[in-house]
Amino acid sequence: MSPILPRVRRLASENPLAVDVLYTGLVTAVSVPLSHEHAPGSWGDIDGLGDVLVIAMSLPLVARRRAPVAVLAACLGLWTVYIALNYWPVVGTYPALFALYTLASLRPARVVAPWMAATAGVWVFAGALTEGGSMVTVFAQAVALPCLIWRFGDASRQTSLRNQQLADLAERLRVEQEDRARRAVFDERVRIARELHDVVAHHISVISVHSGLARYVFDTDPDTARRALGTIRDTSAEVLDEMRRLLALLRVEPDSDSYDPAPGVARLGELAERLREAGMPVELRVTGEPRALAPGIDQCVYRIVQECLTNALRHAMPATAVVELAYQPELLTVSVTDDGANAPAGGGVPGAARSGGTGPARSGTAGRSGAGAGTAGPGVPGPVGAGHGLVGMRERAVLYGGTLVAGPRPEGGFAVTLTLPLARLGGDGQASDG
Repeated sequence: MSPILPRVRRLASENPLAVDVLYTGLVTAVSVPLSHEHAPGSWGDIDGLGDVLVIAMSLPLVARRRAPVAVLAACLGLWTVYIALNYWPVVGTYPALFALYTLASLRPARVVAPWMAATAGVWVFAGALTEGGSMVTVFAQAVALPCLIWRFGDASRQTSLRNQQLADLAERLRVEQEDRARRAVFDERVRIARELHDVVAHHISVISVHSGLARYVFDTDPDTARRALGTIRDTSAEVLDEMRRLLALLRVEPDSDSYDPAPGVARLGELAERLREAGMPVELRVTGEPRALAPGIDQCVYRIVQECLTNALRHAMPATAVVELAYQPELLTVSVTDDGANAPAGGGVPGAARSGGTGPARSGTAGRSGAGAGTAGPGVPGPVGAGHGLVGMRERAVLYGGTLVAGPRPEGGFAVTLTLPLARLGGDGQASDG
């Protein structure tokens, strides 16, 4: 399509009055010269009054969009006067039929029908005054022409309605897309905030334990203090690297360098080793046939295990932890247990600190309910703080269709069991995030 046509249409839609003035001028330019043609039969020739009537029939078309009914009524009335004064009726057909088309393009059929009948009546009136004319032809024309004009006008109206509906739909889709984009940004920010919480809580807990240990043995066992300070240095570097990776998600561009993948099941061994260096023995067990997990599920498992071990390090020391991954045909079960003492000094409900209960806890009421501000280390009691660790872990599990059960063990210690469905795995062993 020529680029000129869209530009013309845009200008026409932006300046409807100018378009109507142009149409009025065109109709007048056709009607006036036609009125000066020699009138056939007994119709009289045009004179000054006739010229005024011809122009007067066309002028109302300037307001055809704003008042289509009034414009058509004015055209038909002046046309009737023009015919009654014995002027050639054909001259008045252009303004009247154009006004009828405009009415049909703007109003429903029930509004147009009476004016179609009025147009047909004027046509029959002109035919009755024509000498030698066939009334059968006159009646046929009186019915056919208004109906044809209405058909074209109504088709234009239906097209305009459909275009408006499509425009409204496009606007709704645009708004919905913007809403989805805003929700996606919000969800991503929540995810990154959760990741930062997990990263910072775990590594700061390790740093706190080792700093407490270094201070405790600084004078009596300098070698142990130096090893603790070395672990603090390595852990600080690692947490900074993970935070850089997470924050890079906020500014990564298509042509930017790739960043390290998020930690997953493959890095549970490194996590266990780090906890062992912090003074908590951790045993990692895997049963069944390991399989590739989707990135989201893979990271979900790692973060939940990390949260559980961090809570054990902070609130259950001295303790030994066991992490077990059980691969089944349609399920992955991850259990994290520890044998930390559950009987807090001064009584209370065993395990309440780590299950989010109301009983007192050895390191504050935050306990195992989440990664609060408290830390535990040799001779370093943690402060009281409220956490949301279990809530966050359950949210992660539900996100991938799984369940999470956490609570104190009857024989002592604490247990967290995560169950994730593996039915989403594809035939090639690759899973999707759903």
